Amino acid sequence: MSQGRVWSIVLVAILHALLGYAFVTGLAYKFVKTVQEDLKTFDVEEAPPPEEEPPPPPEPQQQPPPVTAPPPLVRTFAPPPPISAPPPPPVIVRPPTITPPPPPPPPPPPPRTVEPARARTNLASYVSNDDYPASALRNEEEGTTRFRLTVGTNGRVTDCSVTSSSGSAALDSATCRIMRSRARFTPARDNQGNPTTDTYSSSITWRIQD
Repeated sequence: MSQGRVWSIVLVAILHALLGYAFVTGLAYKFVKTVQEDLKTFDVEEAPPPEEEPPPPPEPQQQPPPVTAPPPLVRTFAPPPPISAPPPPPVIVRPPTITPPPPPPPPPPPPRTVEPARARTNLASYVSNDDYPASALRNEEEGTTRFRLTVGTNGRVTDCSVTSSSGSAALDSATCRIMRSRARFTPARDNQGNPTTDTYSSSITWRIQD
């Protein structure tokens, strides 16, 4: 593009701008002036407003009862009932038990005058050489057997017990066997002369003779 043509375009643009400005400002002024001249004022009489009918009296409104707030809920904590201990059981006072004194002991019986049992003969006489036990002879057993006899009311021996052994069972057994079968006594008597039981103690010595 040549320089002259550029300047031509610039001038045309400036002219257009000036014409636009003049056109806008001039037309606006003319329009405002024209409008202002054409405005004519005149008085307009307004018709009186119709009389307004008085409004009907308002219906009486029932006033709601005043809202009263409920009283504040006050919680009171009642203290728990006191725990009372149960009353102690009644004390039963019993009268002391009076035990009667024991009865006095019976009076002792009158002393009995007893005549003791007596052997009719020496007890050793009831034993002979033939009575020596054979087992004791073979074993050459010797010794003294002490015994106690129970004498009945008829004077016979009812029981025999060895109070001291001779050391030989055969000799002890032979002693009691002989006394029960052969010994005879005069029975004991009480203070009224009646026969009664009694005990008699003695011993037998066993010896082997050459």
